[in-house]
Amino acid sequence: MPRIFVASPDLGLPSRFLDISPELTLGRLKLHIFPSQTLTLTPTLDSLYFSLNGRPLADSSTLSSANVSSSSVLTVRLRLYGGGGDGGATGAESRDCYLNMYAVKKPDKADPNETRLSRWTTCALSAEPFAPPCVIDRIGNIFNKESLVEALLHKRLPKEFGHIRGLKDMIPIILSPVADAGGVEVKFQCPISGLELNGKYGFVAIKGCGHVLSLKALKEVKSSACLVCHKEFSDLDKVVINGSPEEVAVLRERMEEERGRLKGKKCVSGLTGMKHGADEKPEKFENGRKERNGKRFKAVDIAPVNATKEVYASIFTSSRKGISRRLILAGHCHLVGIEKWILASFGEVINGCFSSILCT
Repeated sequence: MPRIFVASPDLGLPSRFLDISPELTLGRLKLHIFPSQTLTLTPTLDSLYFSLNGRPLADSSTLSSANVSSSSVLTVRLRLYGGGGDGGATGAESRDCYLNMYAVKKPDKADPNETRLSRWTTCALSAEPFAPPCVIDRIGNIFNKESLVEALLHKRLPKEFGHIRGLKDMIPIILSPVADAGGVEVKFQCPISGLELNGKYGFVAIKGCGHVLSLKALKEVKSSACLVCHKEFSDLDKVVINGSPEEVAVLRERMEEERGRLKGKKCVSGLTGMKHGADEKPEKFENGRKERNGKRFKAVDIAPVNATKEVYASIFTSSRKGISRRLILAGHCHLVGIEKWILASFGEVINGCFSSILCT
């Protein structure tokens, strides 16, 4: 039978040695230590617990299951209810609650400044630093042209960029690099005001020339022409870069309107074209496929007098069926005879003309 040492510093009771059975539960051990207080101090007994080397032990566990060996020191502690991580007691029977509290790592929140800066320094598709030539879509996202074209060719464009259907939806832009930018990455700025593209200032791109200018420069120098190349532009030619949700909604609505107008023009041009025109009549040729009266030309209409029409027509078309090879060869021989007759007649006419000339 093992001998254990029981101490109770929280209660101020003297320590003692006890020889107890290893199959005795800790709840029965509390009744053995406080026999006279069983009926009157039951709530107090429930608030007491044993700990071994700082590890709380359940009342239902035995000494052997709790790994309490001979000469072990059991400490009687007073369980304090209440609290919850505010500096007081937590009511926990172990330190697992603290360990679990910090074991699960919460996802790191993205720094809003880093997110804002990445939109103005990296491609919206590949997240790589800007490498001209660069383009923007119709709602103001900036891309490296090579990455965007490659994604379109391999059909790997994300759904958020589904409005980009081809090269017509890309607007080439001209970024002005900072002259003495330190570091590896190239920084870009407004060529007029010198403000950098870092998300702190608003910028617009002009469709016609592609120059990227700050809103501050356009506000200070009011002009209907580009401040760099002096090319005229309208308000519809200005595309806000990385705009707010309201500005993006306006640009998206403008994009849908432009597509609707282009689609309407295609439909109108298709209905008025030669292919679909019902009012236009085909031109009639006098000596071609059409005659003046609109009758379709047929080869048999000009066949020689002594020629077989079917044989003569077979020379000009292969759509006739049921004509044997023998019939075609006979037709050719007949035509050769006709040609000889024409040549002989022509010769007689020539001789007659020469005779009449000599006689005169």
